Amino acid sequence: MALIKSYKGVTPKWGRDCYFSENATLVGDVRLGDECSIWFNAVVRGDVARIIIGDRCNVQDGSCVHVTNFGGEERPTEEFVNGHDCLLEDDVTVGHNATLHACHVRKGALIGMGATVLDKAVIGEGAVIAAGALVLGGTQVGDHEIWAGVPAKMVKKTRPNQAESFAQHYVDYSKIYLAEDAEENKG
Repeated sequence: MALIKSYKGVTPKWGRDCYFSENATLVGDVRLGDECSIWFNAVVRGDVARIIIGDRCNVQDGSCVHVTNFGGEERPTEEFVNGHDCLLEDDVTVGHNATLHACHVRKGALIGMGATVLDKAVIGEGAVIAAGALVLGGTQVGDHEIWAGVPAKMVKKTRPNQAESFAQHYVDYSKIYLAEDAEENKG
């Protein structure tokens, strides 16, 4: 079972049919939807602000999702606060060894392997952040755009429906792992 840890009395919560690998880590104010997966050595740490992850999202091996504190102040609102909280809408794929920090990733976006997305950035619906890209804080990535480089810049638009299958692949993949775990726990 993954390391599930409370922070200041707040424990991660998740929906149905989620898969967490044995060495995934979830800490604090983390809320996941249905059919999400957090893979090997991934860390989702909502210790000083909130992380909200929608349905069918996957955070792949070695990735880190984290937040920024409120400067010693109490949380000002229960609503999402970009630049402090981190929000992944439905069907987001976070590739291996990516880092998301206090940002907003919209529905169906793909964050490539080793990419970094910094505070207050907004990644558009169906957008793709290329492997190794650095999205600077406050950057606004448009819907269905592909961004690459350090710092990241828009290089082209995605093809229609290009991002739709990314998240579903990991939903299917996690079902295999859940079935294997259930079988191992029988005996």
